[in-house]
Amino acid sequence: MVRIFPIIFVLLWSSAFITTKPIIDNSDPFSALAFRFFFVAIGFYIFSIYLKQSIIISKKNLVEALFSGVLFHGLYLGGVFYSISVGMPTSIAALIVTLQPILTNILTGPMLNEKVSIQQWIGISLGFVGAVLVLGVDIGSDIPLLGLIATIVALISITFSTIWQKKLSKNLPLVISNFYQALGGYLFHILVIIFFVKPYIDFTKTFFIAMSHQIFLVSFGAFTILMFLIKKNSASKTVSIFFLIPTTSAFMAWFFLNEDLTFLDIIGFIITSVGVYIATRD
Repeated sequence: MVRIFPIIFVLLWSSAFITTKPIIDNSDPFSALAFRFFFVAIGFYIFSIYLKQSIIISKKNLVEALFSGVLFHGLYLGGVFYSISVGMPTSIAALIVTLQPILTNILTGPMLNEKVSIQQWIGISLGFVGAVLVLGVDIGSDIPLLGLIATIVALISITFSTIWQKKLSKNLPLVISNFYQALGGYLFHILVIIFFVKPYIDFTKTFFIAMSHQIFLVSFGAFTILMFLIKKNSASKTVSIFFLIPTTSAFMAWFFLNEDLTFLDIIGFIITSVGVYIATRD
């Protein structure tokens, strides 16, 4: 069962890109994320009661879990949502965030004492090349400066949050950790709204469908699997599967949204898949 988790994660995480645009079209990014993580936190709290796991933890673990949530759900998702909302081309934003496995592998040695093998570097390089082929980069696109900055912040945040979570993964039960991370993300977005944003959400049918997808399938499903994989595997191997996200999203966009899927996309998907296999196999 554990072997299929990376496949399920890639499918669920990739599907989030299909529903992000409808959410942003009906709300500002930070109100949408605050709304999302309010219900995610409640969901994990109810689940903790069902499992009879106490949410009373030490002050040290509380601060660490909340900070992890700020990195994952606050700065990373906030950066991606905001960049797209100000006109950042989705393909370029995704390409920048796809640098995460490379940056993570550079940092796991000095920060986690993980050894990254030549085999993993070869796989990571192939994964990145394949992702570039699938995404493509429209050189003529206007790239808003704020969007670029937000995307870089998102890249740095998800990189450090992965490494941070690997250090803390054995400190708390998964459900309790997820509860406090969701709470940290919610509080972050509430603070952004209070000080910087005029909040609005248009509660259309489209918004509810897209938001329900991101709450149940992405936050409860994909994120929980990601935390499990980080706990069980090395950080460098876990993040290598992120190279499959852009290619899988492209296939989903073709299937569900009738977007173009070119021969180059298929070649890129094959190269990426080979790269991820090389980087993650024992």
